[in-house]
Amino acid sequence: MAKSLITPVQKRFSDVDSFMHVNNIWQQSYFDMGKTHFYRTVLGTTGVFDKLRIITASTHTDYYGQVRLEDDIVVRTDISRIGSKSMTLHQCIMLGDKVLTESSSVMVAFDFEEQRSVEMPEDWKQKLSEYLITE
Repeated sequence: MAKSLITPVQKRFSDVDSFMHVNNIWQQSYFDMGKTHFYRTVLGTTGVFDKLRIITASTHTDYYGQVRLEDDIVVRTDISRIGSKSMTLHQCIMLGDKVLTESSSVMVAFDFEEQRSVEMPEDWKQKLSEYLITE
């Protein structure tokens, strides 16, 4: 069974909009917190701050329920696909066992010196494969 990484989310008062729920834009920032936690935990600082990094090529988000200021939420992160140059990161904002928001992001290995996408290193693929969901 694949691992998932859980990132606790500390919401701020400013995250709440006039409808008294966390605005969709802030929910994207929660997914970014989950991404940073995931990369640092799985790859170390590699993939975040080195010449070869992971960048976002595409993101899709579905909203199933409202996130409120008092909700004790977490971001669950795992991977739904690993390719030669990219992977698809799967994330959910969870309230207990309930998925409130779900996001899928295509992430690409990118060489910043050469300004182009490149093959993902085998050691990255090996580390990332522990989080690959096969459902």
